[in-house]
Amino acid sequence: MKLTLLRFLCIASVVVFHANCDEHNHLYEDGEEVVLWMNTVGPYHNRQETYSYFSLPFCVGQKREIGHYHETLGEALQGVELEFSGLDIDFKADVGKTQYCEVTLSSEKYQAFVYAVKNHYWYQMYIDDLPIWGIVGEIDEGGEGYYVWTHKKFDIGHNGKQIVDVNLTSEVKVKLAPGIKMPFTYEVKWHKSNVKYDDRFDKYLDPNFFQHRIHWFSIFNSFMMVIFLVGLVSMILMRTLRKDYARYSKDDDLDDMERDLGDEYGWKQVHGDVFRPATHPMLFSALIGSGYQIFVVSFCVIFLAIVGELYTERGSLLSTAIFVYAATSPVNGYFGGSLYARMGGKVWIKQMLMSSFLVPALVCGTAFFINFIAIYYHASRAIPFGTMVAVTCICLFVILPLNLVGTVVGRNMAGQPNYPCRINAVPRPIPEKKWFMEPAVITFLGGILPFGSIFIEMYFIFTSFWAYKIYYVYGFMLLVLVILIIVTVCVTIVCTYFLLNAEDYRWQWTSFLAAGSTAGYVYLYSFYYFFFKTKMYGFFQTTFYFGYMALFSGALGIMCGTVGYMGTNFFVRKIYSTVKID
Repeated sequence: MKLTLLRFLCIASVVVFHANCDEHNHLYEDGEEVVLWMNTVGPYHNRQETYSYFSLPFCVGQKREIGHYHETLGEALQGVELEFSGLDIDFKADVGKTQYCEVTLSSEKYQAFVYAVKNHYWYQMYIDDLPIWGIVGEIDEGGEGYYVWTHKKFDIGHNGKQIVDVNLTSEVKVKLAPGIKMPFTYEVKWHKSNVKYDDRFDKYLDPNFFQHRIHWFSIFNSFMMVIFLVGLVSMILMRTLRKDYARYSKDDDLDDMERDLGDEYGWKQVHGDVFRPATHPMLFSALIGSGYQIFVVSFCVIFLAIVGELYTERGSLLSTAIFVYAATSPVNGYFGGSLYARMGGKVWIKQMLMSSFLVPALVCGTAFFINFIAIYYHASRAIPFGTMVAVTCICLFVILPLNLVGTVVGRNMAGQPNYPCRINAVPRPIPEKKWFMEPAVITFLGGILPFGSIFIEMYFIFTSFWAYKIYYVYGFMLLVLVILIIVTVCVTIVCTYFLLNAEDYRWQWTSFLAAGSTAGYVYLYSFYYFFFKTKMYGFFQTTFYFGYMALFSGALGIMCGTVGYMGTNFFVRKIYSTVKID
């Protein structure tokens, strides 16, 4: 099942993005070429600051010709720059200690190595998609001598025709000094291993971190919060609504004079305005449509990650997310276009364009801005121009047409207003209310509980992305996402009920922003994580971190806002459809 799914993703990536899923089929015959790819080098404490391996004055081996390599879109966007090492490695063929090149340290090269050693640079390589890490050098105890490791010893395990394990040992340290000649050597030892191919990535995982009892406790705590919150909301609303229904039913039995003299108040009084179109309907419908799409993409990608173990393939998670996002564009068009039509919108083509490019424009704009900074710093995170063109083509020739189809279908199938109450011609004035019932206050407070339900999981996600951890517990992520949705819906419904009971009918934007404010708390938490949990510094690292955290928080906010609006819309329709309104 897993292999079939991965093959499907490979085919899909080839068709949509003109890229292969992998360089090889991971099957080797005796003596067949095995390629050692050099990826990046950078400071140990800052995973996202990476440079090309050969930006340091390392030298290339003597071998020049290899099989053609295909780079995926996800790898290009993540700054994976694989360069051939030039080392001659064949399947099951041991290689004794062999010199493959020599470097004469000029003053410039000497300074480059000293800087790398001072900043604890390490590098990453790949053999058959298995990552290997090595340290550039070390400083002696006195802090004055700088050494570079010049011998790479590879211990490679094979199971049948497949490579299942790779270990690197750095040996032979040479003290740096201007003008010296530094020979670089390598050695390869093969051994038979009992590790199964499907389990070869297990050594890179950290179950003690991700499956720690704190993680389990946080999931249990969030689950209990959901049960308590759902029960509390149900009990309060049912009892309160029952009293409201009884009061409104009693009012219906009174004649006009008694009703005029009575003390009418509550959410029924705004029945003629509660379904009035939201202000800025084009932007609102574009956000809702984008939120539906992000919601679907999140579930699909998490499910595929659970089933297909996407963390085992370089860039596969990002490539899959882009593919799923492009394929689900009709979802955006359908829900955004139908909502805009129900709100009486006429300029539907402009709305469709805004809905199509809202999220891609935010992502690409932020990524390209960071890209210019990466180019200035010569970092490997710089996105190639060809990749930018590929992303633009996906937006223009895949996302836009599919969104157009969804918009047309949505306008024709669900674009007619079907409100349970008639909308008054003249808006009802909004009465004064207590300060804590204002939409701005409700918006500010609405995201606290949803953020509390995902707080611990955010730490694990941040650590996996900004530190050296591979996130693989996508079952936890799926469960946390479900918990987040339930908590968000419950909180938003309660906030909307209070707002309507204060006879304020501006619930559409309030429900969206109250739920979406969860993203604000996540972004604030990212500040804490940056200053207390990372060792990042400098303009490039700071811009990179907060830029992409803003994108993550923004996407989360749009999704949560849409979920809050979905639940609130159902609640509002339900309560107004069960009350007799003259």
